[in-house]
Amino acid sequence: MKIITAPSELLWDVRDARRRGALVGLVPTMGFLHEGHASLIRRARAECDLVVVSIFVNPLQFGEGEDFDSYPRDLDGDVALAADTGADLVFAPEVGDIYPTEVKTTIHVDSVSEGLCGDHRPGHFDGVATVVANLFNLAEPDRAYFGNKDAQQVAVIRQMAHDLNFPVEIVACPTVRESDGLAMSSRNAYLTETERISALALVKSLRKAADRICEGERSAREIERVASTVLTSAPLVAIEYAQLRDASTMAPVEFIDEGRFVLAVAARVAEGSGSGARLIDNFVFEVSGGEVSVDEGVLASAAGVEATSLE
Repeated sequence: MKIITAPSELLWDVRDARRRGALVGLVPTMGFLHEGHASLIRRARAECDLVVVSIFVNPLQFGEGEDFDSYPRDLDGDVALAADTGADLVFAPEVGDIYPTEVKTTIHVDSVSEGLCGDHRPGHFDGVATVVANLFNLAEPDRAYFGNKDAQQVAVIRQMAHDLNFPVEIVACPTVRESDGLAMSSRNAYLTETERISALALVKSLRKAADRICEGERSAREIERVASTVLTSAPLVAIEYAQLRDASTMAPVEFIDEGRFVLAVAARVAEGSGSGARLIDNFVFEVSGGEVSVDEGVLASAAGVEATSLE
């Protein structure tokens, strides 16, 4: 496996592989990799000839007072995990390599970026779209792999790739969960033992709401109320939102009818004066002919190699 920091070298290596007929897969990450990221790399390895993993903590997607400086970093560990799971290239640039001068061009994706994290993290998705477009230009991937834990981010990137005619397939992969159901996140490293127990309120709120949907509830406001009640009653949890959206457009819905819907939740979990962590999670529901299927993601095995479906 090769480690690259210079954008020009990445572009050279990718184009050389493409001249030989290689199908290129890109896994964009901010590092501090875990089993969720590993699942993306393994998927890319199974489907592509050349697998590129980018490790870049992107300052453009962090707002004032957010955790850019403290975001967990472990390049040595990331390189080892990427190698073990089948990456061919790790692209680990510095900020100056990606943004050598003051950034005066950003990408704003309308509609799908509104609400949810778009409201609570102003400018966040502009930063995400801008860096991902940059990576698409440098890695020229045929397929790019993202985790479904951030369903809104996936929707933003799909729309951006479509509107700007990037010749790339966006592959959304299942959320990977710890054995107790907590969605894997690099920010879980911020949690104390007590905070981590409280953080389970996110998945509990989604499961409680899913039960109501499977029992026949179709009102979005009632479903959101059920999830919100679980979150607001949990110790150390400050809810940001619990909202039901169309899974493709991220538009608010009034009722669940036919189609795919995402129930997304976000909350800050912190005890005392500690910083804790801002966490997100979601379940995806598909309703067809009165039947409901629930996509909770997958459960990471103890070995960290296989994944077991929670559906």
